[in-house]
Amino acid sequence: MAKAPVLMVQGTASHVGKSVIVAGLCRLFADLGYQVAPFKAQNMALNSYVTPDGLEVGRAQAEQAAAAGVEVRAEMNPILLKPEADARAQVVVLGRPWGTVPARDYYRLRSHLWPVVCRSLERLRAEYELVIIEGAGSPAEVNLRRTELVNMRVARFARAPVLLVGDIDRGGVFASLYGTLRLLTPAERRLVRGLIINKFRGDPALLGDGLARLERLTGRPVIGVIPYIQGLRVAEEDSVGLADKAAPEADLTVAVIRLPRISNFDDFDPLKTEPDVAVQFIDRPPSTRPDLVILPGSKSTVADLDFLRHSGLADWVCREAARGTPVIGICGGFQMLGAAIYDPSRVESDRTEVQGLRLLPVTTVFDRVKVTRRVRAEVLVNDGLLAGLRGEQVTGYEVHMGRSTGGPPVFRLHRSDNSLADDGAITEDGLVFGTYIHGLFDNPRFRRSLLDRLRMRRGLAPVNQPAPFGRDAEYDRIAQVLREHLDLGFLIRLIEEQRGG
Repeated sequence: MAKAPVLMVQGTASHVGKSVIVAGLCRLFADLGYQVAPFKAQNMALNSYVTPDGLEVGRAQAEQAAAAGVEVRAEMNPILLKPEADARAQVVVLGRPWGTVPARDYYRLRSHLWPVVCRSLERLRAEYELVIIEGAGSPAEVNLRRTELVNMRVARFARAPVLLVGDIDRGGVFASLYGTLRLLTPAERRLVRGLIINKFRGDPALLGDGLARLERLTGRPVIGVIPYIQGLRVAEEDSVGLADKAAPEADLTVAVIRLPRISNFDDFDPLKTEPDVAVQFIDRPPSTRPDLVILPGSKSTVADLDFLRHSGLADWVCREAARGTPVIGICGGFQMLGAAIYDPSRVESDRTEVQGLRLLPVTTVFDRVKVTRRVRAEVLVNDGLLAGLRGEQVTGYEVHMGRSTGGPPVFRLHRSDNSLADDGAITEDGLVFGTYIHGLFDNPRFRRSLLDRLRMRRGLAPVNQPAPFGRDAEYDRIAQVLREHLDLGFLIRLIEEQRGG
């Protein structure tokens, strides 16, 4: 059987827009009738997602699969690195934790991991009609040339035509594109077939003859100048993106603690779509009082608890709770709200016992078994923030190590294996609760009801109608921008070349 053609998107640096462009290309080619799969050999990210069969992958690949109209699977992101404290990372291979290693030792594992990358890509090429491959960071990291598993090594293995993306919004795009190419080997340069300038604001005429000069210097065509897409609502892969979004004035303010190792912060994207809500990511006590405080997920709960204490945020959260400000903890944030965390096997740190914030009567015990599954849940309580929601059905997913017990539960979980379990804990007044469920605010009725409870506490009338939230329209928007600003004929020729056309 012939292998499916591939296109590869690499960038001059992190956060130049590779993930968004790949998502847009997945939707664009799916619209053209291709059965498309995304692929990223190695992803370093704390935003993750769960496949239907309970395997963990990077959130960006889940987004790209959704854009392609296919279900995400572990082969689309065979290696996921989740940074922890003390320069370590958990290595997730084909959706399962493989081990935790110091960063300096990771690349010694490449002989074990490279065959996994190759088999995963080959399987996708056998089962789909087109694979869109995403690189990571920059291919010009000369110190990593012999050990990298995600950029030019993948391109050489797949004989993939590479599109090199530069971010003009941060400046220096001509130098970054030219310099990246110059630092590649001649064989690697031959794989780069086209250049893309991303996030352009203003009139393209302002680029003058810069594009022609860049083409003459590099011998590569500029196949598109993609405009900056305002208000894009797709899940960010890197927490660096959080700094770009200033919160507007609104009736309600939701303060999300920006933990150093914050994970799954796309949990809060649906809140940002509500016109009466301003979401603020904070790393120090604010000068104004929010309507809601959220402790998000964390890859290193113990280390991030230390951060809360050293920054003054721990005392601030406890004071706000004592004043009646509602507080929600999700996953690692839920663990922090409890009385204590026990780590007898030293899964997370060298400390076997750590005191929590003691806002919930919960104890957490870490173990080496990682829970990754999608869930359906029923709200069990009818107090405080959740008044009127008893019996409400919500969906989401779990990604955590550790078990938390104690306190009245918030949800009854109906798991994909047909088992039932209680989740979370809540205070008697219903103003402080925690849960392991990610994706909670994606549920529109749950989201709007909780926000309307906050409005009522402020003496404001409820809105009742949730704002529409869905990423599908965003994929269409990205695909339309690419259709208008990329040389689509050039891309199709790259595909047909691989078919011998």
